[in-house]
Amino acid sequence: MNVGDRHYRTIWLADDGRSVDLIDQRWLPHELRVETVGTVDGIAVAIRDMWVRGAPLIGVTAAYGMAIQALDDPSDTALQAAWEKLHETRPTAINLRWALDEMMRVLKPLPPEERATAAYKRAAEIADEDIELNRGIGRNGLEIIRKIAATKKPGEPVNILTHCNAGWLATVDYGTATAPIYLAAEAGIPIHVYVDETRPRNQGAQLTAWEMAGHGIPHTLIVDNAGGHLMQRGEVDMVIVGTDRTTANGDVCNKIGTYLKALAAHDNGVPFYVGLPSPTIDWTVHDGLKEIPIEERSGDEVSLVWGKTISGEVAQVRISPDATPAGNPAFDVTPARLVTGLITERGIAEASPEGLLELFPERRTKAA
Repeated sequence: MNVGDRHYRTIWLADDGRSVDLIDQRWLPHELRVETVGTVDGIAVAIRDMWVRGAPLIGVTAAYGMAIQALDDPSDTALQAAWEKLHETRPTAINLRWALDEMMRVLKPLPPEERATAAYKRAAEIADEDIELNRGIGRNGLEIIRKIAATKKPGEPVNILTHCNAGWLATVDYGTATAPIYLAAEAGIPIHVYVDETRPRNQGAQLTAWEMAGHGIPHTLIVDNAGGHLMQRGEVDMVIVGTDRTTANGDVCNKIGTYLKALAAHDNGVPFYVGLPSPTIDWTVHDGLKEIPIEERSGDEVSLVWGKTISGEVAQVRISPDATPAGNPAFDVTPARLVTGLITERGIAEASPEGLLELFPERRTKAA
């Protein structure tokens, strides 16, 4: 997507041919900062400390981490150590494990001297594939927005509520939940986006709002707890969120607070959609509540917030008493029964085992 008059991906190969340049999202929306990372340890820090975030982008970043390792030391032992180091950075997002396993699948059969070239090639392919997956999600989700605009809101904006950031900053480009929004805007369909602030890290307020503003899409920032109120008043036509892991039966694990949005949508008859590229489906898991590990992050993310002061300084401040401990589960699980549909690159699936298998019949063969 564009920032000003320049097109950006969130990650790309640096000029030295071995490192990666990436947008350090911790500084947004107040500063666009690009960092160069050239070690596996640096990649691990970038993922763990959320310089990059969003399941698809985490996976691509990890793939480049494996490529850097293959250049530094392509031995089986070193590659396995890099796999383990990167895998432990974020336990919930399935794209991380998928990308690491995919890199090992490509590299293991090769002699060590051929691994670096193959690794950088495959990492670049994974990045390009992510963009195409997101475009597919956008095209399929666009039809939902187009139908609402034609049948329920002729001549009026379609009001879309989203949670957290599943935009281009969470992927390589286009985003998952935002891809239909961007394509709708390009198609000239009037839309308006309600952006949840998304505590505790405010990724809606800081990142999604920044994206919407940058692309001239009408939007309103709301506190997390306002979503249900707006749905009760008929001011939300649909909800689109992303996902960090979706199970084989259609349960959706996403940023904490997603479950509450799904409950409110269900209670008020508002369609609740999830935009997901197929690598985000974990075909080995069938019960999200029991089987998906929920990352518990530092309580400082709850107690401390970043922002720009009236004087223009970007600073971190504490909003709770010094002695008050804080819990910080990063994700929750929305049961499949609350999901209207799963928007994938292949089409829109019912949130059920059969619904997913209809779109991905090759998985039926594997399961058998």
